[in-house]
Amino acid sequence: MNIEEKINGEIKAAMLAKDSKRLEALRGIKAVVLLLKTSPEGLTEESATKAIQKEVKKRKESADIYKTQNRPDLEEEEMFQARVMEEYLPKQMGEEEIKAELTKIIASVGASGPGDLGKVMGAASKAFAGKADNKIVSALVKQLLG
Repeated sequence: MNIEEKINGEIKAAMLAKDSKRLEALRGIKAVVLLLKTSPEGLTEESATKAIQKEVKKRKESADIYKTQNRPDLEEEEMFQARVMEEYLPKQMGEEEIKAELTKIIASVGASGPGDLGKVMGAASKAFAGKADNKIVSALVKQLLG
């Protein structure tokens, strides 16, 4: 079952359950999937994962803005949608797992100091694609090289 079939099934279930909040989030994912189907890169698991990650990031950024504007109602809505969308992403790696992989990457590219940050991040972003937040990876790389 591909992502599109899975989302369509979930949308039907949400409609039957009259769960409008979840339905809205699922429709957001469906919109992204439909855009990917007509895009030059096409719909693949990898492209869908990237697109959903981008949508989750947008929701979280919006939630942060609503938080600073003291709008907890809108903040909660955005965070709920982000959580629903995260269900369709691969499981995120923990900090210890990331550190262990980064030490291997640092050794393999022969990085020795902060000047090699670009080399390590290039390899790390490919290795952790969809599995870890690049902000966390970057902070850990700086910590390990510094």
